[in-house]
Amino acid sequence: MTRSHSPALFDAPGDEQHRRIVDAINDHGWTEQDNFFPPDLTLALALECAELATAGMLTLALVGQGAARSLQPDVRGDRIQWVEAGQSEARDRYLAIMEMLRIALNRGLFLGLDEYESHFACYAPGASYQRHRDQFLDDDSRTVSAIVYLNADWLPEHGGALRLHPEGLSTRDISPVGSRLAVFLSADMLHEVLPATRDRMSLTGWFRRRS
Repeated sequence: MTRSHSPALFDAPGDEQHRRIVDAINDHGWTEQDNFFPPDLTLALALECAELATAGMLTLALVGQGAARSLQPDVRGDRIQWVEAGQSEARDRYLAIMEMLRIALNRGLFLGLDEYESHFACYAPGASYQRHRDQFLDDDSRTVSAIVYLNADWLPEHGGALRLHPEGLSTRDISPVGSRLAVFLSADMLHEVLPATRDRMSLTGWFRRRS
């Protein structure tokens, strides 16, 4: 888990982009923002994720919490590695940007977000993640989910959309285009990851309140 970091003075999304995110979360509980990350940072993080996958350093993600955690590849098929400060310059830049978003969400929505945890996630072709919510039944610390996509030249026919199921509304598909950010309320948004025809890479994280 990554504790809060001091914001960097580079690569920072502007106040207007933060305001759009805050307003959308307040109005309907989710948002997507294109070009949230600078292209050079997205490329650097994509290269790191691909290198981890090639080196066999991504592990198949578990489902559930605590003693009930288990491997269920038919339910969840991504391979992950958790991100910590100091692992690389690119990861530190990423964490600094997300820290600034944490501050903006707290200022705009008074959520009391205390920390951010995150991991690389790579879905091989055909892998998926069935419908779920990100907040555990017995632990409400995960409050806001945030996903940054790392995929260059992604086309609709590649699949791999994040499918949101807003309550009472039609589904919404978010294509995992590089530098795109998806944000939603962890407890409320039922969602799934659809299978893709090529490797699908992201940084998936959660802003948490202190338990």
